[in-house]
Amino acid sequence: MKTRRTWRGVRPEPWGRRSGVRRLLDGSAELLRGRRGAWVGAGLLLVVCAVVAAWLFSGDDEAASPPDARARQYRDFDACLLTGEDGITAGTTAAAVWQGMERASGDKRVRVTHVPVMGEQSAANALPHLNGLIQRDCEVVLATGPAQTETVRKAAGGHPRVRFVVVGPKAGERGAAVGNLTVVAPGDGLPDEVAEAVRRAVKSAR
Repeated sequence: MKTRRTWRGVRPEPWGRRSGVRRLLDGSAELLRGRRGAWVGAGLLLVVCAVVAAWLFSGDDEAASPPDARARQYRDFDACLLTGEDGITAGTTAAAVWQGMERASGDKRVRVTHVPVMGEQSAANALPHLNGLIQRDCEVVLATGPAQTETVRKAAGGHPRVRFVVVGPKAGERGAAVGNLTVVAPGDGLPDEVAEAVRRAVKSAR
């Protein structure tokens, strides 16, 4: 018969001669037949998807920088500076005060910030800015500039729990001293005096 002769004419390839790829394909085909094969195929698909997802997102994990263990941990203490509209411009008294505040922040780990009084430089206009700092729970409020220091001098007595530091003439030259008000004189030693005043305020707040 033709069919029989054709079958005899085709010599089956010995299993040992089959390539590794072909053996793998044949084995996969056997596994994928029937319901069992469908489950196996679905499992293989899930594994492939998981591998691809891990490869895609692994770059983000590598790019993200770990938290710096040396990052400074601040204590819950704020020193706030009230300045004129020029802020802490280099060469100004406010800049020297800010330098002293940063020194105290470095060794006492306190938070420091500065707020300029914009617009009219008057005690009336500075008062809302001062009240804002007090409402923000600034433990120490420092002030530079005539309008700002005048406002602080007038308001210090009404806020005994807040420490105030102003730059200008000593309290004895302007009137009675207030217990929570420190006056530092301008000059080359201003940053050091400010830093020491902030340190004393931190110590008294313990």
